[in-house]
Amino acid sequence: MTTLPELERARLRWRARRGLLENDLLITAFLDRYETELNDADVRSLTHLFEMDDNSLLDVLLGRAEPEGSYDTPNIHRLVNLIRTTK
Repeated sequence: MTTLPELERARLRWRARRGLLENDLLITAFLDRYETELNDADVRSLTHLFEMDDNSLLDVLLGRAEPEGSYDTPNIHRLVNLIRTTK
């Protein structure tokens, strides 16, 4: 996998900032662990996922709901599973 340039990492972290602390904590832990391993497709998928409203995103990240509609892609499911299991 390719390493994200510094500017792309900063943009991704900025997009990951959420109104709910729970989302911030889950996403930050994930990015702290996997950020250097993300490829362009991962960044696109995460950017799209971060377009969800905060409550829906929290439901997905906590496993109370699954990604639906345009969020129902194999890559988003893979990334969501990684976020769910990141400690």
